[in-house]
Amino acid sequence: MDIIFDEGYSFGLGIFETISFVDNHLVLLDYHLDRLSEGSNFLGINLNVTKEKIQDYIINNPMENGVLKIIASEKNTIFQCRENNYTDDKYKKGFTIKISSVVRNESSPFTYIKSLNYGDNIIEKRKATKKGYDEPVFLNMKGQLTEGATTNIFFVSNNQIVTPKLSCGLLNGTIRKYILDKYDVVEKYIYPYEVSTFDEMFVTNSLMGIMPVYKFEEHIFKSRKKSDYILSEYLKTKTCL
Repeated sequence: MDIIFDEGYSFGLGIFETISFVDNHLVLLDYHLDRLSEGSNFLGINLNVTKEKIQDYIINNPMENGVLKIIASEKNTIFQCRENNYTDDKYKKGFTIKISSVVRNESSPFTYIKSLNYGDNIIEKRKATKKGYDEPVFLNMKGQLTEGATTNIFFVSNNQIVTPKLSCGLLNGTIRKYILDKYDVVEKYIYPYEVSTFDEMFVTNSLMGIMPVYKFEEHIFKSRKKSDYILSEYLKTKTCL
């Protein structure tokens, strides 16, 4: 694989997508391509990714289930395949969440695109893992909940799904968009002190789909009824999305 030294390598001025590959189907591919296009337009990158090129790569690198990663920068377009590491056991246990000490900057446009400037996310994820948590969650400069290092966050109160507003400073994930399109969801400002008032919590990303949350800091969620329902509906239909 030849990589050209460009601003993507030098300054992180590039974008990427990770797409779930299930039963020879790329889940929510159109959502991912739309986000790639939006990110490339913002960075001024001439995007060289099409469905046809993706299909050619899949044909030449056969894989029934796993992950396709697409990386695009000024002079590079890279496709990579790997296994999906989320296990059934993790869904049964549910995630544990910790608030990160790093603050998300809701005024930065890079907060809203899936760019190669991903250092905060990776380092904070590693720190949380070392402390025994599955995912760190970022607050913004106003102390409001935004997103996880690799996930969007949702809560359930009296069967109503609630999630932070996009303007709080978060990436509009593909599964987040799927849930907002499919279910009645209230977008609002959410503060850490409110977490204990919710019945359930779940997190989402393109690889895990929907992951129930067992514990946020010291608060344990005793219910996951709505989370499990949304997960089951997603699993039944994801090869058609």
